[in-house]
Amino acid sequence: MELAKNYRINSLLSFYRPLLTKKQNSYMQRYYVDDYSLGEISEEFSISRQAVYDNIRRTELILEKYESQLHLYHDFVSRNQKTDRIKEYVSANYATDAELVGLVADLEKIEEE
Repeated sequence: MELAKNYRINSLLSFYRPLLTKKQNSYMQRYYVDDYSLGEISEEFSISRQAVYDNIRRTELILEKYESQLHLYHDFVSRNQKTDRIKEYVSANYATDAELVGLVADLEKIEEE
């Protein structure tokens, strides 16, 4: 469960990081990306562990609110799933069609950008 939450928060950060404040970015980067403990973050910023915890929890809620309104992560996942299905279908039924295989590869590259 915790691993799934960490993955989701990291994914949401990928989409919504520019909408966060510098402080929110710093705390989230250290906690979720760099795997700092609350104590390590609190020492670095000379604040209480509770203040770090509260800020991280508030920022998680903000990220979830952005996602509920904008759906960027959900749409990204949906597009990737559909692209994967198309790729599998083309591979199984049209593997020799170089043009079609190339178009699918181009579609995948767009999502990576």
